[in-house]
Amino acid sequence: MTEEKSTAVIPCEEPHLRVCVSGGSRPGNDPLYEEEAYNMGVKIAKMGFRLDYGFSDTGIMGSVARGVMDTWEKDGGKHYQGVDPIVGVTTQEYFKLYKTDEFLQKISNVVLTDTLENRKKKLFESDIVLFAPGGVGTLDELAYDCVAMQDGFIQTKPFIIYNINGFFYHILEYLKVLSASGFAERIPFIVVDNSEELEIAFRLLKLKNNKCVTMQEAYAQARQLAYELPYFFKKKTDSTVWVEHILDYMRLINEQGSAEEKENLANDIEQAYLEKEIERMYDRLARTGRDTALVSDKLTKLKRRKTLRSPKA
Repeated sequence: MTEEKSTAVIPCEEPHLRVCVSGGSRPGNDPLYEEEAYNMGVKIAKMGFRLDYGFSDTGIMGSVARGVMDTWEKDGGKHYQGVDPIVGVTTQEYFKLYKTDEFLQKISNVVLTDTLENRKKKLFESDIVLFAPGGVGTLDELAYDCVAMQDGFIQTKPFIIYNINGFFYHILEYLKVLSASGFAERIPFIVVDNSEELEIAFRLLKLKNNKCVTMQEAYAQARQLAYELPYFFKKKTDSTVWVEHILDYMRLINEQGSAEEKENLANDIEQAYLEKEIERMYDRLARTGRDTALVSDKLTKLKRRKTLRSPKA
């Protein structure tokens, strides 16, 4: 356990990418949230990434940490080569609430900060930031990260939104409105909707991430990846198709292809991006339809209740 007093820059040769995961300390109403969070932790460990998180044993945060820890214990730490798989970052006050927790005692690398502000700063020193479903604390961290990157207080980095069950739809739409209205710069979110898409994003980030670049280069890389990602979703039709093969194909076309081949590739990428946007819209419409039916049912019950309670003539 250490007390945080500085914000040292991670050297370029750091072998293990650090993934900061922000999410709820509550499980949510759908078991899918915790299931996907646990699977996320498994993927983080298998990729050899290190988890930086807010040191909790409950809800989404507890599930992702357990996924990392269980995988680490099962494979004997082969993905980490003596490096701690998890770094817990919390305030001194919160640590007092958790210090006797059986699971959290397994986490040997704990950083204590004096304020919640410094806790966020420490967490966002990671190489990749990932937001999973959560409450107002998660929204606070999402907004903080957007502002800090926009104003240049932290290095621009890959910014993943894990849109489990369409959870972030309204937030993503609102952020688009802010950008379109001229109140904010557009953040190049990497949006994934399920476990398979998350793994593809992780593999691409592991292959393409470069920490030793300027802010402008990092922003351009993140924006390009967010734009190209649906193309990888579309091309990776089964387990026999590797992300690396798709990346090699794209590189070959861009470096040695004819003008027509390059144009076809660009059109395919654009089409995949638009198709994914439309898919999310249809998915949301389907969910809204179900919500509308639920509201209609509740209104019917309310009218019936009012009728039963109204005085008889």
